[in-house]
Amino acid sequence: MKIVIQRVKESSVTIDGKLKGSIQKGYMTLVGFCESDTKAIVDKMIDKMIGLRIFEDDQGKMNLSLADVQGAILSISQFTLYADCRKGRRPGFTEAAKPDIAISLYDYYNQKIQDLGIHVETGVFGADMKVSLLNDGPVTILLDSQDICKS
Repeated sequence: MKIVIQRVKESSVTIDGKLKGSIQKGYMTLVGFCESDTKAIVDKMIDKMIGLRIFEDDQGKMNLSLADVQGAILSISQFTLYADCRKGRRPGFTEAAKPDIAISLYDYYNQKIQDLGIHVETGVFGADMKVSLLNDGPVTILLDSQDICKS
């Protein structure tokens, strides 16, 4: 599992010209899954993401978490995080989870975050989405389960 976290002042997603979801202060996350991902991995990644202290406190230090600032999440499914660009000019996506696995894990990811009391807006899995954001900082962080979930 890979998550690209962008700290935002605002973010939105439109599909076919219609607003699907929008948030104010929080994270815009791009989320991708591979075939070996499980709910246990998703749980660990959410715990890491939610606990990150990447919002500034009164002294301007990144000391506050998403919960501390009562932030929200715009969650966007993104299989292209598993692009393999080692050979040729056209990326391969064989490491990305098949849609049936990825959809199930994406739905679980979003529901688990909501269960933690964090407001979540989403795109639509597999749709042609237009994502807009005002990156705050900018702060962009990549979480990879290969690093976070090592035994």
